Amino acid sequence: MNDLSPLIPRRDPNVVMRLSRLGSLHQTRLSFMRILMRRMASEDWTFSRPEFDIDEIGVGYAVYSAKTPNRSYSLVAFAHDLPPEDRSDRVIANAWDATFTLFDGVPTRDDIQRLSENVPVQEAGRITEKELTMSRANRSVRLWEHVVEQLSNGQQPDLEQIQQVGYLMRTTAVYGSGKFGAADRESIEDRSEFKAPFQVEMLTVYLIRTFVKDLVEHMARAKGGNAAAPLSSDIAKQLGIGNSTGLGMAPFLINHPILFSNWIMVREEAISRVRSVAQASKEEIALFLSLFDRCRHSIDQWTSEHPIQKERLSKLKSDIASIVTRLDAQDFDVAYPWDSILKWAAETLSEEGQEFLNSLVLEPYAQLVDGLSSCMSDHFERSFHIDGAIPVENVRQLITDTFGWALSVDWTAQPENARAWYVSEEKLEPRLGERFEEPIAKYEQPLAPARDAAAAFGALKPYAKDAPISAFLADHPHFRHTIRRAQMSALAPYSEIRDNTISAELLPIDMLRAKLSFFGAIHFDPRSDRWVRICMFSGAPYPADLTVENADFWIYPEVA
Repeated sequence: MNDLSPLIPRRDPNVVMRLSRLGSLHQTRLSFMRILMRRMASEDWTFSRPEFDIDEIGVGYAVYSAKTPNRSYSLVAFAHDLPPEDRSDRVIANAWDATFTLFDGVPTRDDIQRLSENVPVQEAGRITEKELTMSRANRSVRLWEHVVEQLSNGQQPDLEQIQQVGYLMRTTAVYGSGKFGAADRESIEDRSEFKAPFQVEMLTVYLIRTFVKDLVEHMARAKGGNAAAPLSSDIAKQLGIGNSTGLGMAPFLINHPILFSNWIMVREEAISRVRSVAQASKEEIALFLSLFDRCRHSIDQWTSEHPIQKERLSKLKSDIASIVTRLDAQDFDVAYPWDSILKWAAETLSEEGQEFLNSLVLEPYAQLVDGLSSCMSDHFERSFHIDGAIPVENVRQLITDTFGWALSVDWTAQPENARAWYVSEEKLEPRLGERFEEPIAKYEQPLAPARDAAAAFGALKPYAKDAPISAFLADHPHFRHTIRRAQMSALAPYSEIRDNTISAELLPIDMLRAKLSFFGAIHFDPRSDRWVRICMFSGAPYPADLTVENADFWIYPEVA
């Protein structure tokens, strides 16, 4: 193991937690889908398809089982014949091309009958504690039809079209953690396979990908009979699962400050450890350079029509050219070579380019990085209890340390207070409205921690420095959530976004990308400032092909 002394410290939260930087994060080897892939391979999970009862028009159900060393989990998939006019990626949709649940164990006939009455209607139905997730997906219609047509004629689909879209279906939601009656997170968090965050959701999407491949080949055989061909393994591997994610995901980062801090702190700790490597081995350097070349190919394939992302991609591609020049001149024999490269990046590159390199330098260092995945969940229930004995002065200092930038903001100015988060009545989903144009202020959710912290700081001024904070809260109970967050920040330094989450300049897509990068998403494609399309598991081996050797670097496409 490399010597970690002296340890180069983690980056300042005031640098890391700005929204523009969070909106530039890339997947890493600590991303949740990569954690799952390594575990499935190392524990030699076995996979099967015990049932596939789907007719020639694509209606029916299938069951896909994953057997771990201790348990089994089953994706129950329902395929539907959806009229084109009913197809929508919006959360208000009430019909989909396919619907799914991840079942805890192997379902019986009674289970499948019960699920067939509830899963296809999603929010209108209810599942039980035997189900861990509920999900739905729609076809990418033009690519789906092209693939079915080509395969039915015994031919392979056009590779350019495959690469341009990247998926045959995209999910519009993967619900878990107790929603619609599913098992609560607390009931499964002690299982080793689910210790890291969002592992049930990642397993759901991974098995959906296998179902989608089987379904498109089934539809091709139904159309072409014996003349039909299966997808070539090279093309099938390039296909991931798309996802359309909107505002519903953004408040998660604010509502789970300890959990979010753990994710960021683990990432920053991993970067710090690699920067502290005194000497890089030839094997580590070779792996980094090889993956960098593969990244260049992936970035060349990354496109977007959204002006913000187009500008970021333009900068990233310019950064890649600068990195090539830098690496050609880099002496890897110097002390702390990765620190040298990352210092140069911080001074030279855009935030996209900086965070790309911060992610990539982790790849050669599984022994330093991978164990940190056990620290990414939230096990600090006590942090939600307010310590009423803490002196007022200590709380004021905590607010200053975390929200110092917000204390000079004029929160009465309309641009700083332009937006309000609320929950829609129809779908109970988060929404972001214009405070001064819509009658929504009285429905506002507490998703402006910086504004509230500044208000609490001012209200604390008349209180004696040594007075217990409980005295303040007795007079101002509406600040309980702010004082709780201030106390959390002592334990969780990366818990708070260092930007205004209700300003006129807010880009919610930055919050979405931050979370999705930890899932392991690539090729972010915003469709507005409020929703984004991504691709998951593109390049990953399918269950039948998964090995320890191919479970890690599949995220980087091979260079022909």
